[in-house]
Amino acid sequence: MSTRPSPQTPAALPSLGELFPPLGLVVRAGELTLRPLADQDLPEYAALIRRPIFEDPDSPQVFPWYRAEPEVRVREALRFQWRLRCGISPESWTLPFGVWAGGRLIGAQDVSAVRFAERRTVTSGSWLTLDAHGNGCGKLMRQAMLVLAFDHLGALRAESAAVIGNAPSYGVSRACGYVDNGTEISTMPGSNEEQQRFLVTPELFRRPDVPVDVEGLTPALREMLGA
Repeated sequence: MSTRPSPQTPAALPSLGELFPPLGLVVRAGELTLRPLADQDLPEYAALIRRPIFEDPDSPQVFPWYRAEPEVRVREALRFQWRLRCGISPESWTLPFGVWAGGRLIGAQDVSAVRFAERRTVTSGSWLTLDAHGNGCGKLMRQAMLVLAFDHLGALRAESAAVIGNAPSYGVSRACGYVDNGTEISTMPGSNEEQQRFLVTPELFRRPDVPVDVEGLTPALREMLGA
């Protein structure tokens, strides 16, 4: 009879979402799925930001980062994603959601906060690839983010801004219930454009017509966000 020890089955390794809770967060609304971009998503994300986002590439509404040459744009965008992950803390955080429709990445929806536990305020930014404009995805992904912020994180107000004259962005904000909240000069690096500010509260929020499901909002993630 053999006296060799029997091989043992190795213990299952934890998932990346278990190791780093933001990467386990998933928000689903109708045909859309929003989840923070993980490393395995970055090649698809790089391909996406090489594609057209704006009808007029010379418009003042074009993001400063988008004006760079495609290879520079991609390199800096990836650095930006890694930097956001490193910066998540209760004092300041940004969750950079990729937005998928039908299994295809079509855009991005960020939600950010500073001292969320005290201020209960989030800000957001978003964009869609040009061929996804005009079909309601921009409105629904914003509504999904607001359901997460108001119903699951306990936010009391959400703020946004768009360059003066950006009618499509204005339309999305107002369709979600935002009201005008003064103006400001853009704080985005490389821009000094005047922006219209918007504000929405849970009472003003115009909710989506489809259910919004949130998975992965664990106690560990709440602690990281100050929620």
